[in-house]
Amino acid sequence: MTKGLIMIADFLGRYSVGFSLAFLAAFALTIFFGKVFIPKLQNMQRKSQPIRSDGLRAHFVKSGTPTMGGMIFIPAILIASIIFMDRSSLIAWIPLMALVSFGAMGLIDDWGKVTRGNAYAGLSEFQRLVAGGFIAVGLAFLIDWTMPAYIAPLSINIPIIGAVSLGILYFVWSYFVIVGTANATNIADGLDGMVSKLYLAPLMVLVIALVGATRVGFMPNLVFLPEAAALFPVLGATFGAVLGFLWFNAKPAQIFMGDVGSLGLGGLLGSAALLMKAEIFMGIAAGMMVLILLSSFIQMAYYRFSTSKANPPFLIAPLHHHYEKKGMAETKIVERFFIISIIFAGLAIAAMKI
Repeated sequence: MTKGLIMIADFLGRYSVGFSLAFLAAFALTIFFGKVFIPKLQNMQRKSQPIRSDGLRAHFVKSGTPTMGGMIFIPAILIASIIFMDRSSLIAWIPLMALVSFGAMGLIDDWGKVTRGNAYAGLSEFQRLVAGGFIAVGLAFLIDWTMPAYIAPLSINIPIIGAVSLGILYFVWSYFVIVGTANATNIADGLDGMVSKLYLAPLMVLVIALVGATRVGFMPNLVFLPEAAALFPVLGATFGAVLGFLWFNAKPAQIFMGDVGSLGLGGLLGSAALLMKAEIFMGIAAGMMVLILLSSFIQMAYYRFSTSKANPPFLIAPLHHHYEKKGMAETKIVERFFIISIIFAGLAIAAMKI
C-alpha cells in the first residue's frame, strides 16, 4: 500500500506535467477540429460511411454519418505530443511514426470505400497485412535499437520468467503485436462509441505500466526502463484525443473513426507496448478487442473449411453484431463490453504485480 502511494506521488511529481498538459491540449484540439471539420467531412464525402450490404438493417440509418474521424484526432495527438515531449528522444517518436504510418494506410482504405460508395472497396486484406508487415518490421528494428545495453537484444519480457531472447523471431512477434493490435482496434470500431471505450482500458494499463517501468521494484514483472518516461506526453495526448473523439462518437455518432483512426491508434498502442516490454500485459488488457477479432477469425474459418454452412458459430461476425442480431440494444452491448474491458485491465494490472 505504501509503495503504491509513493508511486502515485512520484508520478504526480515527476511525470504529471507533460502527461496532463498533453492530455488537455489533445482533448481541446480534438474538440476544436471536430467542430470545424465534421461538417466539412460530411460535405466532402457526400455518401458518407458505406454500410455493408449484408449487414444489420438497423445500421442503414447511419449511412449519412461521415467517416475518417481519425483525421480529427491524429493531428491533435501529433501536435500535443510534439509540444510537450522530449523531441530529442527516439522513444517518443516511434509511437507517433506508427500512428502516422498505420493511419496513412487506413486513410487509403477509407478513401477507396468512400469514393466508390462500397464498404468492400479499399485495400484488400492481403494488401493491408503486407503493408502493415513492412511498417511493423521497421518499427521493431527501431524499438530494439532504443533498448539500453542491459536489455538482451531482440528479447521479450515474460511475466515471472523474465527476458527471453527470440533472435530473428522477434520481428515475427512484433508483427503480430503491432499488426494484431491495429486490426483488433479496427474491428472493434463497429458500434457508436465502442472502440473509444474499449481502447481506454489497455491505454490506461500502459500508463500504469509506464509508471512502474520507470521506477525500481514497484512492479516486479516489468522491466526497468527509465528512458521510457519520454512516452508520458504521447500517452497523455492519446488519452485526451480518444476522449475528445468520444465526445462526437457517442451514440448517436456524429462521425465514425474509420480505418485511418482505428489502425493508427492500434499501431501506436502496439509499438508503445513493445517499447516498454509490456506487450503481454497490453494484450491481456485488450482482451475484449481480442475476443472481437477472434470471433471474426472463427467465423471466417468456419465458412472456409466447413462442408456445412448451416450452423455458423455466430449469427453474424464480429461479436458485437452477433449480439445485435440476437436483439440486444446497441448501447447495452457497448456498456457490457466496456465493463468486460475494465475487468481485463484489472487482470493485466494484477499480472504486473504477481
